[in-house]
Parts: sequence; structure tokens; C-alpha cells
Amino acid sequence: MTRVLIVDDDPVQLRLTAEVARRADFVPVTATGGRQALDMLRADPGIGVMVLDLVMPELDGMAVLEAMRRDNITTPVVVQTATSSLETVVTAMRHGAGDFFVKPVAPERLIISLRNALKLDQLETLVRTDRNRRSGTLGLSDIITNSSAMDRVIALCGKAARSPIPVLIEGETGVGKEMIARVIQGTGDRAGKPFVTVNCGAIPANLVESILFGHKKGAFTGAVSDHVGKFSEAHGGTLFLDEVGELPLDTQVKLLRAIQEGEIEPVGSNKVERVNVRLISATNQRLLNLAKSGAFREDLYYRLNVFPIYVPPLRERLEDIPLLVSHFIARLSAEAGKRVVGISPPAIEMLRSYNWPGNIRQLENAVYRAVVLSDSAYLESVDFPQIVAQLGGRADAIRLTENLPTPSAPVHVDQLSVRLREVEKVEAVPDRFIDSRGEVTALADLERDLIAFALKHYGGRMSRVARALGIGRSTLYRKLREYGLDDGIESEAA
Repeated sequence: MTRVLIVDDDPVQLRLTAEVARRADFVPVTATGGRQALDMLRADPGIGVMVLDLVMPELDGMAVLEAMRRDNITTPVVVQTATSSLETVVTAMRHGAGDFFVKPVAPERLIISLRNALKLDQLETLVRTDRNRRSGTLGLSDIITNSSAMDRVIALCGKAARSPIPVLIEGETGVGKEMIARVIQGTGDRAGKPFVTVNCGAIPANLVESILFGHKKGAFTGAVSDHVGKFSEAHGGTLFLDEVGELPLDTQVKLLRAIQEGEIEPVGSNKVERVNVRLISATNQRLLNLAKSGAFREDLYYRLNVFPIYVPPLRERLEDIPLLVSHFIARLSAEAGKRVVGISPPAIEMLRSYNWPGNIRQLENAVYRAVVLSDSAYLESVDFPQIVAQLGGRADAIRLTENLPTPSAPVHVDQLSVRLREVEKVEAVPDRFIDSRGEVTALADLERDLIAFALKHYGGRMSRVARALGIGRSTLYRKLREYGLDDGIESEAA
């Protein structure tokens, strides 16, 4: 539940405000002065909103707001005071207050103010995160977490961002590996530069090399123009290779050269091109296990695994679920046009008791479905029928979901079995205009092959063959004799 910091030097007013917040399912945290409040805000960035009294000894409310702006503390603030002058209201708003009320305040007014402040903060966070993502400047503060299990991940991201060292991000499917890669780029000196993503597992095996390194016109059948590869697109920026363990072995050799030498050679080209690319790879399997089995080149593994980062699954950081759910509700309710503002405590506890084999991606989809199903302002357990069913809940929920596919039990990345990727064998289709020596086929040979094909296609019916080829029957019989195709064919020519 959301923590609310209540700051007031009046012990009676402090106790009353805290009780109102508690009855509204907030967790009140109290401070009796401005300095104590600032210390608590700096020590606990997870505080959701602050109720601030303006008139206090030593450090008053205005000074607290100025210090928050100076220290870049973005916690929403609701100001309360005993004076209601217009000048005081305007000054407080200019200093960053989100709402203002005069003591004594009705409990309903206080609760609405707290909820509006939280909603506004969530929307501002969404807008800021989306803007940072589009501009390639995502930072460590954009990672939604309050778990100690993520402390090492955040620390490693900060260190990796200060160097162009190759990074390998490992973790189960859906834990947010691409988000970590974007944060590394957005925190380093390549912030704002191109960030190119390649899903290595979704590319056909015969097209991987062309997509990564590009190709020249005429390099193969269908190459009607030059194509710029992903390495060239990411020049000066970051190339993110997702599911890098799915790369075919022959492509791994060229990738190794590109990493070592900073050079690529497009398909069909005899010249190498220099590229300046920061490489970040990700996989939902242990590359070491793949290397031991021979499914992944060992030398490439050591090139990619210079700076490994392991992202723990969601079941190992359950304290992040409330933060993630609030984030998803704010975004998805706006997308779906629903007025959902939060989730009930029983529902959030139910979500915390689930093991989430699909991790954050599964949680997001579950919240999206619940937002669409919900007809109230707060999500309830009944809005998550699939989760209720899997936790052995009510019979109605089981009946509603018995025919729906359910995720399998979670499997740790160390226990995943090695799966070799089947490389599709594509037979080369010869070009009918090129002979075996690589020269253009003579016109007479093409005409002979076409007439032979037409005879076979129309079962030797001369009139039909002549009409399809657009020539007379006498001309057709003459050509049959010239090309030696008249054996066993009686002339019908007039």
C-alpha cells in the first residue's frame, strides 16, 4: 500500500490526518518538522505523497518545497495551512505543490486530494518515461522497482553505462531485459543515439546475415537494391541483440569478427565497412550451457560475456508487484478509456501469492485484461479469473478459465534444457536467364525450352500450343524441326 508522509508540528492535527489516511488504506508516516521530513524523503524514495503544513518552526513548508526542488525530489505534495490568502496559495503552487486546502479539512476532501496527487504523479511518470524512451535517455530512475534483489542490477547498469564494454543480460522471458539495455544506453555517453533492436530468434536462418550486415544489389535472387544492415543502422549508437543464443553457427563467426575488428562485410560486397557500435546482448538461456553443448561458439561467448548482468524473475522480487501494477493501471486504463484508479488490498495480496512464470510481461497482460473487465474504480480479485483459478479459488473462476491455456510452472534459467535451432535448408533456385558458366543464356536456347514446356503443358495439342505462343502452326512446326522437337509429332499445318 502507498505510504503517505504527513508533516505537521501540531500533534493533534498530525494524529487526525494520519487516521484519515489509514482509514483510506494508505500507510501514514509522520514527521513533526521540515528538516525531519526532508531527511525521510531523501532516505525513502518510495513515499507516494506528502501532506505538508506551511507554518512550522525552524524550516517551514515553503522552505521544504524549495529544498525538494533543489534536490530534484519529485514526491507529490498536498499543502495544508490555517491561512487561506490567495498569495499563499499561488506561492505554494509555484513552489511545486499539487493541491492546497485550509485546516480543518473534511476527511473526504483529504482522501480525494491524496488520490488525485498519486494519479497525477503516475501520469507524469508515464509521460516522462515514454519521452525518455523515445529520445533514448532512459535513466536508472525509470526502472520501476523497490526490491533489494534489483539493487545489484541497478548498480551494474550504472557501471556498464560508463564504458563501451559489451554487456550480456541474462534472465527469464518477460523480466525486462530490453528495458535494462535501454537504461544502459540512456545513462551513458551514447544517450540519444540510435538504439537498434534485433530479435535473433525471429529471423529466418537464411536471412540473418543479410539483416545484420546488409547486402548489395544483385547479391542473390531478389536483392534488387542495396540494403543497410542493423550494424550500419546502429552506427554511433547501440545494437541490442535479443535472444542471441538463437543465432546460427555460421552467422556467429561473422558476428565475432564484427565485435573484434569493428568491421562488417555486407553480403555480395568485397569491401569491409567500419562501424562504431555498442553491443548489448540478451538471452533467456545460459549461454555457457549452450557453449558447452556446441550450440554456441565458445569464443563468441567469451566476447559477449564480458560484463554479465542477471535480471531476477518477478517471483524473487514480489515487493515490486504493487509498484508495477500501479504503473500498468495508470497507463492501460488511459489506453482502454476506463476510469480505473487503483487495486484493492485483497487483490494485490492475491497477485503477490502467485509465482508469475511469465514474469512482468504476464503481469502486464493480466492487469490489462482486468482493466478491461472491471466496472469499478478499483480492481478486485474477481477481475483476475485466470489467477484465481490457478490459485485454487472459487469454482466460478475455475469454470470460466478451464478452457483457457495456462502458463507452465516457472523454470530457472540454470535449469533450461539446451535446444538446438533447426536451420532451414533452402535449395538454391537457378536463374533461367543464366547458364552453368554464369553467362546470359542464348535466345535460341530460351525459345527451345519455352516450346518444349508448352508442348508438355498442353499435351502436344499443336493448335493450342501455337495459339498460346502467339505464332502460326506452320511457324511452330518449322521451329520444332529446327530444335529437333518434331519426333513423333504429325504435322497439322495447312
